[in-house]
Amino acid sequence: MPEALMAPLEEITREWEAAQVDPVFQAELARMLREYANVPSPLYEAHRFSKAAGARILLKREDLNHTGAHKIRNVIGQALLAKRIGKPRCIAETGAGQHGVASATACAYLDLECTVYMGEVDTERQALNVARMRMLGAEVIPVTTGSRTLKDAINEALRDWVTTVDTTHYLFGTAAGPHPFPTMVRELTRGIGDEARAQTLALDGQLPDAVVACVGGGSNAIGMFTAFLDDTDVQILGVEAGGDGVGTGRHAATITGGQVGVLHGARSFLLQDDDGQTSESHSISAGLDYPGVGPEHAHLADIGRVTY
Repeated sequence: MPEALMAPLEEITREWEAAQVDPVFQAELARMLREYANVPSPLYEAHRFSKAAGARILLKREDLNHTGAHKIRNVIGQALLAKRIGKPRCIAETGAGQHGVASATACAYLDLECTVYMGEVDTERQALNVARMRMLGAEVIPVTTGSRTLKDAINEALRDWVTTVDTTHYLFGTAAGPHPFPTMVRELTRGIGDEARAQTLALDGQLPDAVVACVGGGSNAIGMFTAFLDDTDVQILGVEAGGDGVGTGRHAATITGGQVGVLHGARSFLLQDDDGQTSESHSISAGLDYPGVGPEHAHLADIGRVTY
């Protein structure tokens, strides 16, 4: 990471740790999640899907949260932290646009300025979300460098942050990036799994045989998986974006087809060439089109607790 970002990262770490034991902060976070984000989300039994697949399938309906995804959980916590630190402006990156919409929404609610960086390719395939962000008052900046997707949006957001650290908080949207972002994102999204675990026990009186989530950077997956890590009888599966096939080189299966390296301030698995340069990822899913993955997912793969 650039040296200029070390001080703000240390500040965020201190304030985050203090906020964990601050009852006022925790009460406001809980209130906003409950009253504004529509959390907890329901667990839904997909009857016809279950019949077709030959297994009982329960869906954790994060799409029913305010703004339509799990992203609002992370964003509310980080936006409240920005207010606590005294930063009037937030920046964010987005791929599919869901994190951008959630960021714009939380910033509008908390009276924070919001700028969202989004790869030009993604602005075209997710035009509706771009319109939603702008209606909410956010500035959306299309990124025209590199592959013009999520990786490049993060690069541009980091460049912005380097020059505006005194007034700006980076609302990092996935479980990757430099510390403390992977930890913060895990803790702010772990309600997904905590709720699902309790809901499954209430419904069936037992835990599921398997827990499955898609993995790009890994925020929704780490939020789901964390609650089940100590339940050794529960199989945990992370599904990466296969693109045109892992053997073709055009994919975003970072753990399956990547190598250990450093990207955006984190040592993890990433797609790279023989010279250590980051390779372009490929997926029809803008939210999974990222050549890295959160370091906690890399660890869980390495110790064999999660199958990717």
